[in-house]
Amino acid sequence: MSRTPRPGVRRQDATGLMRTSSPVLVGRGDQLGALLAAVPRQPAVIMIEGEAGVGKSRLVRELLDSELGPMAVLMGYCQPVGEPFPYGAVLEALRDATDRLARNHPRLSPVAGVIGPLLPELAEYLPEPPAPTGDPRTERHRLFRAMRELISVLGPVLLVVEDLHWADDGSRQLLRFLMGDPPANLSIVVTYRREDVPGGVPLGSAYRPPSGITSVLLELGPLDVDEVRALTSAILDEEAVSAEFATKLHERTAGIPFVVEETLRALRNPAGAVHADGATARRLLDNVDVPVLLRDAMAERLAALPTTATRLAQAAAVLGVPAPAELLGEVAAIGESRVRAALTHALTGHVLHEVDSGRYGFRHALAQQAVYDTLSGPDRQQLHNRAIEALDQVEPRPLVQLAEHSERAGRTAAWLHYGEAAADRAAEIGDAGTGTALLQRLLVEPTVPAADVDRLAIKLGQVAHLGLDQHDPTEALERLLSDRRLSTPARGEVRLYRGLLLVRQAGGVEEARSEIEMAIADLTERPDLAAKGAAVLGQPFMGMTPMREFEPWLARTDRYREATDDNELRISLMANEMGSKLHTGDPSVLANLDRLPDTVSTPGEQRQLARAHCNLADACTSTGHFRLANDLLRSGLRYAAECGAPFVVSTARATKARLDWLTGEWDGLAERAGRLLDEYRDLFPVASELCLVLGSLAMARGEWAEATSYLTETGAFVPEESIAPVAIAGCAALATTMLSQDEVTRACVDVDRGVGILRTKGVWAWATELGPVAVAAFLAAGREMDAENLIEDVAAGIEGRDAPMSVAALAQCRGRLAEARGQLDVAVSHYREAVDRYERLPAPYFAALVAEREAICLLPSDNDKATEILSTLVDTFDTLGATRDAARCRHLLRGMGGGKPSRRGRRGYGNELSPREQEVARLLAAGHTNREIADVLFLSPRTVEQHAARVLRKLGVSSRAELQAEDLG
Repeated sequence: MSRTPRPGVRRQDATGLMRTSSPVLVGRGDQLGALLAAVPRQPAVIMIEGEAGVGKSRLVRELLDSELGPMAVLMGYCQPVGEPFPYGAVLEALRDATDRLARNHPRLSPVAGVIGPLLPELAEYLPEPPAPTGDPRTERHRLFRAMRELISVLGPVLLVVEDLHWADDGSRQLLRFLMGDPPANLSIVVTYRREDVPGGVPLGSAYRPPSGITSVLLELGPLDVDEVRALTSAILDEEAVSAEFATKLHERTAGIPFVVEETLRALRNPAGAVHADGATARRLLDNVDVPVLLRDAMAERLAALPTTATRLAQAAAVLGVPAPAELLGEVAAIGESRVRAALTHALTGHVLHEVDSGRYGFRHALAQQAVYDTLSGPDRQQLHNRAIEALDQVEPRPLVQLAEHSERAGRTAAWLHYGEAAADRAAEIGDAGTGTALLQRLLVEPTVPAADVDRLAIKLGQVAHLGLDQHDPTEALERLLSDRRLSTPARGEVRLYRGLLLVRQAGGVEEARSEIEMAIADLTERPDLAAKGAAVLGQPFMGMTPMREFEPWLARTDRYREATDDNELRISLMANEMGSKLHTGDPSVLANLDRLPDTVSTPGEQRQLARAHCNLADACTSTGHFRLANDLLRSGLRYAAECGAPFVVSTARATKARLDWLTGEWDGLAERAGRLLDEYRDLFPVASELCLVLGSLAMARGEWAEATSYLTETGAFVPEESIAPVAIAGCAALATTMLSQDEVTRACVDVDRGVGILRTKGVWAWATELGPVAVAAFLAAGREMDAENLIEDVAAGIEGRDAPMSVAALAQCRGRLAEARGQLDVAVSHYREAVDRYERLPAPYFAALVAEREAICLLPSDNDKATEILSTLVDTFDTLGATRDAARCRHLLRGMGGGKPSRRGRRGYGNELSPREQEVARLLAAGHTNREIADVLFLSPRTVEQHAARVLRKLGVSSRAELQAEDLG
């Protein structure tokens, strides 16, 4: 298994230079395990196959660094150049056998003497050489027998021969002899590149391992994206490597570890680059110089090719994508009759590869760049012009490629024509990222006429608004606002789209509102666009602006909607208006859902209908209409996928994660939310909601540090730049983590911040998660009046509102206050009402938390009922994965003289981890101390110590420092 680097391991060595190889093995755990299992089972033959740079030598090094017991290691290397040295690789390895031979030489037969002239270092321990036979074949067989006998007296031996593809014929034949009938004390490991083996047969002739020996063939392939990400993290000692950077790095390097390492070395600031978003990562990696070793290796391969093959490779480098032989020949201007031979040379020389059936290109982007860099300026331009002529005849025309070649050939008019057409096509099929990238590049071209700038700038805003790439288009639109080529009428539209993009960025809410207001003032001639701006300014969840300031914009949106005949605009305004009103608990919204059309006639209308369904689903999730939220998400995601609306999909996926948290659908949720966070980290509204989910799940497991880390990213500490309901819920979860650790004062700080947001916003339907923990914190701090006032404010704020989860939370708050006042019967009544309401939503985790309070209140009067409730809750919390809560209920049961075993019973688990050991193992892997684990699981430190010892023994690690999350499956 691969392991992540330990905290404190620096990414610079003692000389201050950046580390360029990984301190841990990544992506080769299974192969290393197979090696470690096979080598001691002598005799053994292990063949490790893989392309250059894939990690064969690193795998061997990991083997040699492991505990091999009494086994002697003999290392031999085959070299690509130099004078012929028959049997050189094996003879080199045997030079290290002097000490062992000195102890065992009396056991050798006379035939072993033939080795002496070849290895003078060993001659004194060998018999005298026998007389020559004069027959080369007999002499060779005698030598092979001598080698086998020599090795057999050395005790346990591991013979490693690296780079067998460069071996001389004699070494191949000798190894073939040894591997065909290895001595009982020998393990052989050979590494090779099949593509460089003469004839494709590593040992010179077909080899089948004999029966009765251990035989393993390990084929090393490239790393996948996750493994490239882990490798980058290990090399740079950077935990937060963005998914976008890893994806682009994998694309550039084909996942070959050596190429990854060299690319990171070539980056000017790799530690900073690894945090980059998609567009920035692409720009950084596209502009990195080809590493020197890769450039030199490719130059050597090109130099060995005939001229026609070199021209074909250069044509492939200019085309930049895999292409059929006919197209390569046309761009290279090689006659049809010569293309096949040239291509064969390029393939056998390992410059080009068959990427898929009948299409040829480079192994990775850096190889392509290395060949491209060999071309002079005029040659490049000529090849790009030929590429345009050839590709213009292809149907359908590859517009993106035509745009690229036109730009590089310096044909500005063609670049503008093809680039805009390619951006239009990308937008039509939902590929907003490609569209925005093309439009941005066109707009930075100073020779683009002013008449075209307006059109391209507006398109950029429109397309970017549909996609996920936000930062670069936002910056491009900002630059355009100061571009003299942009006309005054277009400025309002460009400003509007910039504001719409800013809403999605961390720290952009206040600036977005200001930008949109200015845009609306400039859009007097475009009421349709002014309506879109008003609809955004009417969304009450943005920042700390009070609800009363949103209401005029909502009313204005309503007037625009009634006045328009544009169906797409009307659905768009309804999407914002209905979602905004339902967020506040407006009871009229659900009664008028039939105002939304069931069918639409254009992709634009379908995008807006998808947005309407997803916006309503988000509001339903916030207020407590969970079943309807699920239905709306299902239809909204279907509409969005059909018409290509990636931003709508992103928001819907985050809403679904939050809904699953609320409804107790936790199985696999943390992993899914984590993947989504990697994908959407740059979209603040989406990322903050996913952080809320991940923080809440960690809170339920009792992992306070992880919970706090996520919850600080919900906007809880910067509410003016937040999505208010998410920030309020973030404050609630932070307060819960503090209260669970008996940090009452700190819990009150978080609660006061959340209540402050609620009072400022004036939307009490958002008190669902904050209300109960706020009342609990106030009561724990002796602030009973504050608790009572909050309950009254929530009750008044949600009166007449359609917010079923707030109603359940209010009953829970009233129960907590009654419990604190000693009115246990009243408290039980309120708690029972809250449980019933939560269960109807359904919100099983919240219902279970309230049922626990009900049981505590029943203890003095009905111990049996309380025991029954708590016993059931242990199972409920266990099923959910709420480790901390299940442990707390078990602790309560033990205190009552009862007890609740694990829901899986008390069977023997052998070498498997028991449920309790799994809980302890997870907390150990997260870095918790025994005392911290004891606090989370309500156990004694001594009990935790015993569990921890069993965990380490069962997982086969010697210390908790070696324990990793992946060890737990």
